[in-house]
Amino acid sequence: MFAGLQGWHLLIILAVILLLFGAPKLPQLARSVGQSMRIFKSEVKTMKDEDGSERPADGTVPGSTATGTTGTGTTLPPETPIK
Repeated sequence: MFAGLQGWHLLIILAVILLLFGAPKLPQLARSVGQSMRIFKSEVKTMKDEDGSERPADGTVPGSTATGTTGTGTTLPPETPIK
């Protein structure tokens, strides 16, 4: 995606950002981006923890049957993994 970017391209991008936001606002902008990333990471971790705690130890999905039926009305053999 960024294979064609060279050093001078990045300098131009940084200069445009500096012109748009101004030097005094850049530290505040970086701080808010960092804070947003921390919040996002903590929410993703919370979702993963909640997702893992709801599944039984044998790895089956709650409410699923042993015959391998899906919600679309098709029946799969038990040895076929459901994706």
